[in-house]
Amino acid sequence: MHITYLARCAAGLLLSVCALQGAHAQMQPLTEDEMSRTRGQGLIAMSNTSLGGYDFSRVALDADVTLSANFRNTRLGEYSYAARNGLGADIDMPLLQFGRSDGTEAQRLVRITNPYMEFVYKSAADGAPREVVGMRLGFDAISGDVGLKLSSLSGSLRVAANAPDGSGLLLDSRTDALGGKRWDGACTAPCLSMAQLGGVTAGDASGSSRDFWISILKSGVQFAAPAGGVAPDMAQAGVWLNWRDKLTALSTNGAAPPNLPKGR
Repeated sequence: MHITYLARCAAGLLLSVCALQGAHAQMQPLTEDEMSRTRGQGLIAMSNTSLGGYDFSRVALDADVTLSANFRNTRLGEYSYAARNGLGADIDMPLLQFGRSDGTEAQRLVRITNPYMEFVYKSAADGAPREVVGMRLGFDAISGDVGLKLSSLSGSLRVAANAPDGSGLLLDSRTDALGGKRWDGACTAPCLSMAQLGGVTAGDASGSSRDFWISILKSGVQFAAPAGGVAPDMAQAGVWLNWRDKLTALSTNGAAPPNLPKGR
């Protein structure tokens, strides 16, 4: 994969993030006592780490954000892949929506913590040029209802659900023979197929979901485990979505919750 292709994909993802409609941070007043115990901190945090022969430079927005936003008919990573060309894209996503316009006030917005962008380089000796391998975009934590419909996926995804009879169902890319690359999510019952998925609830009573990210890479990379979590599956070349932590299906009939703009 060429760096120009990676740059185009990165630009598309950045434009999508920057175009979040209705996204907003909610400011909360502090009492005098709370202010006395609060220490100022910069909005942007930067860090550098290394793992498995790669160097990582992360730029993070050190903030908690609540948002409501809709994306439709998103296709990422369009190139030929002989092993399984599928629909011709690494990710074909008819719907991605953060929040819902029905339900309780708490369900109307999705809450994310510390959005970040991380660049990946091959390790090199001091002063030597480093090769850019790619990047990823993600959140340290996310909680709330997310409408999600996928036609094909390159990534590592795990969603639990309950069948109408109360039995447990599971959508898990680890069941795919090709490791989740251009996977259509089909499965043999009893299971949860990608066609049945209309959305997920991220997080549970124990906390937020901690491992949502999308990478764009020239070659496979092993990323580090999130704080308090487990190491993710290795991200493959191309566009790769990772999301496995504390996800429960909103429904098993493919229906996504409504998320209409305010005033409609």
